[in-house]
Amino acid sequence: MTPPQRQRRHPSPELVEPVPKPEGAGGGKRPPERLYVVAGPDGERADLDLVTLIVARADPPPSATPEQTAMLRLTTAPLSVAELSAYLNLPFSVVTVLLTEMLTAELVQARAPIVRQALPDRSLLEAVMHGLQRL
Repeated sequence: MTPPQRQRRHPSPELVEPVPKPEGAGGGKRPPERLYVVAGPDGERADLDLVTLIVARADPPPSATPEQTAMLRLTTAPLSVAELSAYLNLPFSVVTVLLTEMLTAELVQARAPIVRQALPDRSLLEAVMHGLQRL
């Protein structure tokens, strides 16, 4: 019996196509922006959890960055910080920095999620049960 062969996680260098280098100012593809460029200087951050709900309070101003504009358009209905992070394909830390700026500018509002009670009230369940039995 022969042992199973391990698959390589990365293709061999011969199979990988070389990445084209950008040509001058206008040619070729630009590399993606670094996260510190998107998030700006690291300052104080608002106390946000993954489940904190974010709601837009205003339309995007002309001075807003593309990420902030996208956040404001997504949060016309309440969205959690985790959902924003997933939709924008940005790490949680970058989203919290951007949301902190937007909270101080009063462009968005943060609120805790609605917590439901673990068990419903027993008297309410009995009243519903008796009402159903009378039908």
